[in-house]
Amino acid sequence: MKGFITTIRNIFKIEELRSRILTTLSLVLIYRLGAYIVLPGVDSTRLESAGGDGATLIDILSNFTGGAFTRASIFALGIMPYISASIIVQLLGIAVPYFQKLQKEGESGRNRMNQITRILTIAITAVQAPSYIFTYVNAGARPDSTLWLVMAVITLVAGTMFCMWLGERITDKGIGNGISLIIMIGIIANLPGALFVEFGSKMEPDGGGLIMFLLEMVVLLAVIIASILLVQGTRKIAIQYAKRVVTSGRTPLQQAGRREYMPLKVNAAGVMPIIFAQAIMFVPIYLAGFAGGEGSWFAMNFSDYTSFWYNFVFALMIVLFTYFYTAISINPNQYADDLKRAGGFIPGIKPGKATADYIDNVMSRITLPGSLFLALIAILPAFAAMAGINSAFAYFYGGTSLLIMVGVVLDTLQQIESFLLMRQYDGLMKSGRIKGRNASFAPQSGI
Repeated sequence: MKGFITTIRNIFKIEELRSRILTTLSLVLIYRLGAYIVLPGVDSTRLESAGGDGATLIDILSNFTGGAFTRASIFALGIMPYISASIIVQLLGIAVPYFQKLQKEGESGRNRMNQITRILTIAITAVQAPSYIFTYVNAGARPDSTLWLVMAVITLVAGTMFCMWLGERITDKGIGNGISLIIMIGIIANLPGALFVEFGSKMEPDGGGLIMFLLEMVVLLAVIIASILLVQGTRKIAIQYAKRVVTSGRTPLQQAGRREYMPLKVNAAGVMPIIFAQAIMFVPIYLAGFAGGEGSWFAMNFSDYTSFWYNFVFALMIVLFTYFYTAISINPNQYADDLKRAGGFIPGIKPGKATADYIDNVMSRITLPGSLFLALIAILPAFAAMAGINSAFAYFYGGTSLLIMVGVVLDTLQQIESFLLMRQYDGLMKSGRIKGRNASFAPQSGI
């Protein structure tokens, strides 16, 4: 306990880190307050929840927005349209030469792609907003006016853009990745209520009692540990650096060779595949609601996260997106060139193309089990719900929520630890270091 208090004291001794943490907390507070501001003209007392038992995709959408979705808040659509726009732009970066050219233009190209993503976010939100209003805001709770509809759509678009702006401000001025933090805050806001409901249900005469509740907590802890192993798991490749002669003034000095390791993550894509897949899974529900097909077989199966077809398609998309995002985020040729320029080589492998092929083969082999394990954790909430756990609480047994929380928390803690180590303070842990995306040669992933 004394060491923990000392660490907290060291964190607030660093002026820049203290300022970033306070800025992050302030912006997160603004986001949470906005989630409770209902659309103008909507009668919140007559507003009916589109979900109800926590077992539908609507409830998952609400969890992503911290309840703003079913509350008809100005932040009802949250950050998900921006995620969808990012998916489309990254796909265009593979298929369209213009976007491929932008990716190679450095900072100016990234700025242009960010502008395109923002414009596409506005377009996607403008399409999703009318569907949301007609499907999930019942007629008795909203005005029947074309002028009000236009105003509500503009408000929802502005709310999504404001959420995106908050995320960018957190990334620039705060600590951690802003977009990921906003998603995580929306998810974790529902955890206390879900935990309380689950505890109450287990204390009922036929609920199983305290022992069953503690057993569920043990299983949840095991799933969290498995998720951390997935996020942190690496395959280390030995790198040997040859002896070099370094000239210091007039005296040449011989620098001894050394051996280091290139850590390739088992899940190099981070939480992106599951976020991408979840965003895609929302699209059919919006289309069904807009077209009035809520009662169709397709809508019924793909709006229930415990159904077989939903979980099968969801898991398949996660595997595909894991390979896709790993391919676009890791460039074996660049790794090989960097090693060659630094005078390093993989023992037994020729420099250049042979090294690139070796790294590519290793990544292909470790990505398959990583993607399957990621897909398994993603569909665990369905099994938890079928095992009798309250649907709202089962959502935290793996799935998008747990993986995002684990990934975002680890990345944020790693950034805090980096600030401490730079100021020559002890890290957050007495032994070892929190592995993050900033490790040498570590693939850059994350939202």
